Amino acid sequence: MSSDDIDSDGFRANVGIILANDAGKLLLAGRIDSKGWQFPQGGMHVGESPEEAMYRELHEEVGLGAKDVEILGLTHDWLKYRLPEKFLRRDSKPLCIGQKQRWFILKLLGAEERVRFDRGECPEFDRWRWVDFWRPVNEVIYFKRRVYVRALHELGPFVYPSGLPPQPKWWPRHWRVEFDKDLAAARRD
Repeated sequence: MSSDDIDSDGFRANVGIILANDAGKLLLAGRIDSKGWQFPQGGMHVGESPEEAMYRELHEEVGLGAKDVEILGLTHDWLKYRLPEKFLRRDSKPLCIGQKQRWFILKLLGAEERVRFDRGECPEFDRWRWVDFWRPVNEVIYFKRRVYVRALHELGPFVYPSGLPPQPKWWPRHWRVEFDKDLAAARRD
């Protein structure tokens, strides 16, 4: 039996972690045996609070503990994305159609040398780097981009209280249109 928390609509409860340094750069981690990059994230276990899951995932995925970070903020609600059809595991019960995530933004307090990938049973990452604020939107797999923009937009003011960095000029027009619609809908909620 799985310890994953999957709701009646098929969304798996998950936490996402945005880790910032003093310069406002964000930690982006590279997936093992893949070109893929993403923020640390992971599923919540049944009965686990978002904060408990965040600290567990932070330790398992990047080797950091509570004394290494300061929680700056948390999204006010779940941010959801659907998995493309080709990523659905139809033999899983219950069927997971996507993720609903609570996102945290953290400030690194400890030395960056403390970041390591051998704390969990099955490491997900083998490299990391500090990147500019909007760069993760380009680096993450396509179906997570819209959630990344919403999380960065909502939590970014904790790192950039005077205003978020401008959206990159290299974003394609169709991204901007899609992201602007999402952000307008989020403001109405």
